[in-house]
Amino acid sequence: MTEQIDNVPRFVPTAMESTLDTVICMPTEIIVRGSFSAFEPPERGTVHASVAYEGPAIESVYERVVRDLDVVKSSIEPLHNPDGGPVTWWSTQQLRTWAHRPWNNEGKQLPLVHHASVGFEVKFSDFTELSRWVGGHITNTGGFQLSHIEWALTTRHRDELVSQVHTRAVQDAVVRAQRYADALGLGPVRPVTIADAGMLGSAPVNGSAPAAMRAMAVKAAPEVELAPADIEVSVSVDARFHAGAEAGSA
Repeated sequence: MTEQIDNVPRFVPTAMESTLDTVICMPTEIIVRGSFSAFEPPERGTVHASVAYEGPAIESVYERVVRDLDVVKSSIEPLHNPDGGPVTWWSTQQLRTWAHRPWNNEGKQLPLVHHASVGFEVKFSDFTELSRWVGGHITNTGGFQLSHIEWALTTRHRDELVSQVHTRAVQDAVVRAQRYADALGLGPVRPVTIADAGMLGSAPVNGSAPAAMRAMAVKAAPEVELAPADIEVSVSVDARFHAGAEAGSA
């Protein structure tokens, strides 16, 4: 409508016309996955091993396990120093006994065979000493059986590394999102949501974890593996960003 002021026509918008004059601009949503991996040489090696025997009489089998376990303990105690190593921690499990009656290839049941075993774990900070200790028992302790060696970082170093990798994974997500925004000419991105990988979708990614630790264990082999691969710490995150103007005037 118009009104006359000093004989000069002037347009005054109605309420509806004023509302239609404002244009709502929805931002563009960008969803990306950021990831980062770091590699560090292991700082601890934990030997998982056992002493085990079998035979026709439980008494002799049990005594042989106890005897060899005493030998193992005696070799650990002089090396044990929680602060300086070379053994920073160790433990033994409960001694187990059991028996079974095998069958021969003709289907005949044979006499009872008795078993006894005890497991133990020994954590080393000195891998040269670890090699010497394991090799000595493989050679000289009849019932010694090596299961595997678990390689790891110290708890403090691992936590620091995980924190750094998380930060780099988030930064990678920002860089990826900004590349999409730049390609579309949308300007700087604005973070909306950040989550562990798979948490923004309808179902988590199988096997994903906030921080995945790899190359942590080496199976026993004819020769003890003392050239472990670096520990890999990997983190993936999913992030949602907005880019572009949220509101403006036509």
